[in-house]
Amino acid sequence: MSNLLSSVDQRTKLVGENRLEILMFKLGSRHTFALNVFKVREVLTLPQMNKMPGAHHHISGVINYRGKSIPIIDLRDAIKLSGARDNYEADNVIITEYNRSVQGFLIGQIMNIVNTSWSDIQPPPTSAGKNNYLTAITRIPSTEGEELVEIIDVEKVLAEIIHYDTSVSQALLDDEITTQLAGKKVLVVDDSSTARWQVRETLNRVGVETIEEKNGFDALQRLKKWADEGKNIEDEILMMFTDAEMPEMDGYRLTAEVREDERMSELFIALNTSLSGSFNEAMVKKVGCNRLISKFQPDLLVTVLQDRMREVLESQSA
Repeated sequence: MSNLLSSVDQRTKLVGENRLEILMFKLGSRHTFALNVFKVREVLTLPQMNKMPGAHHHISGVINYRGKSIPIIDLRDAIKLSGARDNYEADNVIITEYNRSVQGFLIGQIMNIVNTSWSDIQPPPTSAGKNNYLTAITRIPSTEGEELVEIIDVEKVLAEIIHYDTSVSQALLDDEITTQLAGKKVLVVDDSSTARWQVRETLNRVGVETIEEKNGFDALQRLKKWADEGKNIEDEILMMFTDAEMPEMDGYRLTAEVREDERMSELFIALNTSLSGSFNEAMVKKVGCNRLISKFQPDLLVTVLQDRMREVLESQSA
């Protein structure tokens, strides 16, 4: 099974080209689910698992993974999947890294890996409601024509198991700067409703309002509309926080598009992503992001915000 993920270097080249690879699997129903390969460290046959008394009810136990104990989350239960289990055997584990933490997801049958484009990835239909655990859907060619694949909102799953504190350290706050921040607006771009909520709650604590979009394409259209109306983008928003991976247009492509349009090319952009590593830092430099933030760090969000406000004030007084 490790052969599925053997060519990591090749896969990293997809990021920044508005492309991705998804790992497809089953959870004991007719549905096919997927995760972005770039978040996946390894796929294992379920090793020996130890129960953890007092753990969250979605955590089936812990395993020893490369010398460390990591939790194993029953993904079927976590996304509240009901209905027949079709002789379901949860005997595989996807080891993932999200938001600087490593965890495993207990799943059933592994299908395959598919190379696709973010432009072919769509948000879930509004009829799915606000409580669904999907961040996107796509259609993949199959022997029967097309197969609907549902991409899971892992950040929402984790947020229901791990408490994410949105409070900000008081010692961090610069009263002079926070006074200037009151009433400022920031564009927040993320396909995960949970991630948008986390950023919104954090920024609201320092008096900053958020304008939110679910993907890079919609964010770019909003920015272009302001520019077409003759508005100065930097008068509309102080800066933009954007996720890296989103349906239709990812954060890298969004940044590149902004930089290529002289009407908005100076917009301050921070990439707020659950991806990590030197590759991501290289991509930030390549497309021209101003800052890179690993989710979810309220103090770091506010630090970037205050630094940006200082830059604006200094340029005004120069």
